[in-house]
Amino acid sequence: MEVERVQAIASLSLTTDTIPAEFIRPEKEQPAITTFRGPVPEIPTIDLSDPDQENLVRSIANASKEWGIFQVVNHGLPTDVIAKLQAVGKEFFELPPEEKEVYAKIPGSQSIEGYGTQLQKDIDGKKPWVDHLFHKIWPPSAINYRFWPKSPASYRDANEVYAKYIREVADKLFTSLSLGLGVEGHALKEGAGGEDIVYMLKINYYPPCPRPDLALGVVAHTDFSSLTILVPNEVPGLQVLKDDHWIDAKYIPNALIVHIGDQIEILSNGIYRSVLHRSTVDKGKARMSWPVFLEPPGEFVVGPLPQLVNEENPPKYKAKKFKDYAYCKLNKLPQ
Repeated sequence: MEVERVQAIASLSLTTDTIPAEFIRPEKEQPAITTFRGPVPEIPTIDLSDPDQENLVRSIANASKEWGIFQVVNHGLPTDVIAKLQAVGKEFFELPPEEKEVYAKIPGSQSIEGYGTQLQKDIDGKKPWVDHLFHKIWPPSAINYRFWPKSPASYRDANEVYAKYIREVADKLFTSLSLGLGVEGHALKEGAGGEDIVYMLKINYYPPCPRPDLALGVVAHTDFSSLTILVPNEVPGLQVLKDDHWIDAKYIPNALIVHIGDQIEILSNGIYRSVLHRSTVDKGKARMSWPVFLEPPGEFVVGPLPQLVNEENPPKYKAKKFKDYAYCKLNKLPQ
């Protein structure tokens, strides 16, 4: 059965000014109705080059407890490396459909890698307004180049350079997050898989949508990764739930957006919280984002750090293999 890509549906919809019924969200989810319009606090922005280490740790810990998300600037990732990552991803999505389909997900595969459309089951049969490409960028032993586009020719180089820098940023974040819990700097990284942590890149492509008031690019969810580090393009669309309000994330050029994922919430025994977020779409422009999900290896068991658990503070989460956690989450099964 051939899957209809959202990019193809979008090009047809733009001439009719309507969208198919399966993309219209229930009223309780429609962005026009549910986006908060009043004065809102801004998602914290943190300078990763802050020479005051204690202040940096405190800022990251507070943002992770109160928000579950923050933006980082002066993170050491060169602007040209980010620009190249974005350019090659954009070029891939501008290829003819048949060239993109070469990288399609393998039907029946347990892996999410490849070019695709819908990811999670939707109880109501609704669809998100997005196409995507998933592939691992680290460690080398986990990479399957079958899913790395050969066109544009510079795709591989751009992604390999990005992988090198993003790992350095991730290590800084893991260290600060660990120190913010009062544990040793290596504790969270080790608890999430150590040197075997898998870096899964996703490119989200949200085509222009004639009815952005009714559709969502990605529905409300938390990430099942440990951390997610995301590069957006200049078209806003990320929203986070804060104090029961859906609020827009401000676009800051060359900032990275860091999401606390489920595995860090589990490791911290609920001190840090996984952020509930969603994506809206734009009427005139394609929105794109490049999240990298830092995931434990499938067989790796994640549970609350022993240093954070005692009689007064018992474990709030079950320890389980990451692959089992991911399976339950994707299939909407209880954990």
